[in-house]
Amino acid sequence: MNSAATAAAPGSLARTAGLREAGAESRTVAAPGPAPLWSERIGIRPRHLVVLAAALLYPFIASPFFTYQIGAQSLALGLIALSLTFLGGYGGMVSLAQMTVAGFAGYGVAIFGTSSFAAISLGWPWWLACAVSVLLATVFAAAVGWLSVRTEGIYTIMITLAVGVAFFYLAQQNYTVFNGFQGFSKIGAPELFGIDWKEPVPFYFVALGCALAGYFLVKHLVRAPFGIALQGIRDNPRRMESLGYHVTAHRVAAYAVAGLLAAVGGVLMVWYNGRISPGTINLAQMIAILIVAVLGGMRHPIGAFVGAIVYVLLQNFAIDLFVRERFNLVIGGVFLAIVLFSPDGLLGLWAIVRSRLLQPELSNQKRRQL
Repeated sequence: MNSAATAAAPGSLARTAGLREAGAESRTVAAPGPAPLWSERIGIRPRHLVVLAAALLYPFIASPFFTYQIGAQSLALGLIALSLTFLGGYGGMVSLAQMTVAGFAGYGVAIFGTSSFAAISLGWPWWLACAVSVLLATVFAAAVGWLSVRTEGIYTIMITLAVGVAFFYLAQQNYTVFNGFQGFSKIGAPELFGIDWKEPVPFYFVALGCALAGYFLVKHLVRAPFGIALQGIRDNPRRMESLGYHVTAHRVAAYAVAGLLAAVGGVLMVWYNGRISPGTINLAQMIAILIVAVLGGMRHPIGAFVGAIVYVLLQNFAIDLFVRERFNLVIGGVFLAIVLFSPDGLLGLWAIVRSRLLQPELSNQKRRQL
């Protein structure tokens, strides 16, 4: 018996060792991998780094006209359109008051800061005037959201349109605060550390920094619990409310975030133009922001800047082919073509073309595998 047990012992030990190794291997396989990098969490891909490098090098290879008139203006306009992309693409709320919020911040910079009308402007330091203007514009956007989130569809659009038109007529007819139809002029960008932000290259990098901050803020929010809940509310608000989410609070918070983006873009646009008047916030400008957002693609944050680049290029160079008064006809035709052939904008059109180009390659790979 003892000899048999001794003979069987090595086999038992071998089996035990094998089980331990298998268990160790299974634990090794089941062990969680390393935490994802911050770049992976916010969705940065190699193509984003290429675009960032091109944006950084752009002012050094482009002329001052293209740096200031095209690049900086597209970034500032794209930041305002990004606020609408965040609301419409991820919140399901289309607002026509985003240019109004931007104009609210712009008027705040003119009133609290310095301008040609010293009798109205308070002369605060530029950083304090900008901070107060952005804060008040964000609160104003939240108030607009509080009024409009209780409706859906066309009613939301009509409420935000009514707010925008009302603010336009208020600015046009009030001379005590808004200086009437003349508005404010000589609102230049400030100087900091001896760098004049009115120059094309410095202003471009200021606009680029604000645009990157807004872009990464949206990219982070849409992956955060707030953004995920907001997308759930967009798809099925009743179900999200039954799960315990406060639908109205989430929507108002989304309007506040969008208002922050639009307010920063409004400050940049005032520095870019050097003036602000009721014509900056009229109905045509409100619709222009919607066109920019739809042109690029409402489902992609980068689409706001793509649409802004196309819009600014058409605005500057369409007059070489058409009469200036026909610009609205040109941009309307482009907008109609994009909506008909690619509801997801230019980025959606690019995705369709890329899939068709890659489809033959994928079919050839499948044939080789067979």
